[in-house]
Amino acid sequence: MFKKHARMYKKVFHTILSLFILASSAVGQTVKKTNTGLMGHRYLTFNTVIRVNQIEVSRTRNVGEDERALHTPAKVEAFRRAVAEGFPGGKMTWAFSWLALNDTTANYREIRKLVVSYLKKYGDEITFIPGAYFANAYNTTEQVNKDIHNALNLITKMVGNGYRPKSIVAGFLSSENQQYLAEKEHIHVCQGNIWSQFSIDNQDGDGSVSYPFYPSKEHFCKPAQNSADFIDCVNLDGWSVDFLAARRAGFADGFNSRLSVGPIETIGKYGPEIGLKQMMHATAIHFDQGFELNKFAWVTNCWELSLPYDAEYLRMWLSQIKKRWPDTKMITQGEFGLIWRKHYKNNHFNYVFIENGSGIGGSDADKEIRWFMNKDFRLALLRTVGDPESEKVIDFTNYTLPAKEPAEMTRKWSLLGEINQKQTRAQDKPIPLDSLSKDARALIFHHYPNLDNK
Repeated sequence: MFKKHARMYKKVFHTILSLFILASSAVGQTVKKTNTGLMGHRYLTFNTVIRVNQIEVSRTRNVGEDERALHTPAKVEAFRRAVAEGFPGGKMTWAFSWLALNDTTANYREIRKLVVSYLKKYGDEITFIPGAYFANAYNTTEQVNKDIHNALNLITKMVGNGYRPKSIVAGFLSSENQQYLAEKEHIHVCQGNIWSQFSIDNQDGDGSVSYPFYPSKEHFCKPAQNSADFIDCVNLDGWSVDFLAARRAGFADGFNSRLSVGPIETIGKYGPEIGLKQMMHATAIHFDQGFELNKFAWVTNCWELSLPYDAEYLRMWLSQIKKRWPDTKMITQGEFGLIWRKHYKNNHFNYVFIENGSGIGGSDADKEIRWFMNKDFRLALLRTVGDPESEKVIDFTNYTLPAKEPAEMTRKWSLLGEINQKQTRAQDKPIPLDSLSKDARALIFHHYPNLDNK
């Protein structure tokens, strides 16, 4: 009897021991599992736009040039190959215009098949761009909603298996349309603003935060202030720009205010050597000091397929990023937005950016700019390098004040605050921080007490 019980106890002991080892192993696996949260990571999102006309302002009306000849299967293949070689394992987002989704010519049929194959091979995202960037400048909000709904259905049919993108690309998109996207289409990420754009291209939209935020029901550039004002759609910038260049309006002072990680204002203007140097400078703003300040970093780029630049330059930029910041995660726009949404349930963010100019174009080598962005306001301080006393406010936009989007179709969708960085109004003349109103300074010092008396 004793031996029988001993064997039984021994069997139970070994069973418990095995369960303990298994549990310990599981715990070990959890510890070793890659952290997929927002903080502690550098993120890169890369989008491209496939269209038929340069600006498809509606389903039946175009502004600009016909781009059919610029969109070929061979160009799509070279483009995706450059991404795969420059950043192995990286994912990207493909945004089709209305006409590109519906064009029946052989090239566009083959392009759509290729992109679907990339979704399956690489995990890319396929989505829609309404109006080719400027939907609200040419269409009613009701029509934009219809375009989004119908296009998403076309994409589901094109990809199959009930596929739905996690985001859309829009350039600019009104708060009402972003609310529709979240509540009716159940898509919670939208590239819905182009940070600092003013007096360039076909629509203005200065006044927003440059990193992700939940938009207000009052204006897509304004962060939601409370639950009643909240739209559950992560509003993303279109491409990361040089903050010093972006403080200008359009082409003021002979510079392009959109100097950025994109190829038009860099490679197209200065050639590949200097152009890529500037692209890396704009990237480093976020991946170096920006990462230290904000505990995560994000760079985004939109390189339209129709642009006349060799895909080799894209490969070079991506490979330089991979080499310099090997921990960078290149994921789809929708994936990044949902990671941010999981971390931030509301607009309790506090972004800080500091840039010293590169000396290329409007990125003044002798200037330092500091940006502070939160739910309540955005603030920009500009100084001459090495001269703290020269620092002045060039932008203060108070988000606690009421805002309103245009009721009509227009290019003017900016949210201009007490002082705006573009200096297009008499009131926009830079002033010392202590010259702001008492209420403005109280709001600023509540968030950043160290700025008091500086």
